[in-house]
Amino acid sequence: MRKFSKTPNLSILSVAAALSLAAAAPASAGVVGCAAPGGKQEAGAIIGALVGGIIGNQVGGRNAGGETVVGAAAGAAAGSAIGCEMQKDRPRARSAVYSHDGQRLRGDVLAANYVRIGETFVAETRVNVRAAPTAASTRVDRLRAGERFQALARVRGTEWILVGRNGVGVGYVRDNYVRPAGRRYAEY
Repeated sequence: MRKFSKTPNLSILSVAAALSLAAAAPASAGVVGCAAPGGKQEAGAIIGALVGGIIGNQVGGRNAGGETVVGAAAGAAAGSAIGCEMQKDRPRARSAVYSHDGQRLRGDVLAANYVRIGETFVAETRVNVRAAPTAASTRVDRLRAGERFQALARVRGTEWILVGRNGVGVGYVRDNYVRPAGRRYAEY
């Protein structure tokens, strides 16, 4: 009886990883299909291909070539999807400032399409300031009830306001928690 090694064959893993990455590249959700900037999707695909290839090789036994390729392809797809999500959730460094659509934004604030406001607003209640104009995004700050802030802009077509400090956007709040400072109630 012939013994087989539990150690994965690195040449098979390399070929499997290369094949799975090449096959995934043209797909719309493939290795390069992420809309968010960065390289985490590609790194995730490579790591996923290697891990998937190793697992496929171990599961495959004597004739592990096919299982290695399938494992590498599945790993590349999973790693690519995870990496893309990480790219979306990781804005720039907090200390950096960049410009978009006429607004200066702190690095951890995601850009949007703006309509300029340029007024002082006040928070009607304690409210979270978000990195993006969605309730599911990361909380980057908090306003206290009665706290005044610069309302730099409204996100076009939404109910989100860009909160500013010293002319730099530091996050977003929903307009139903804030109002212009000179008015008792917000206008709807």
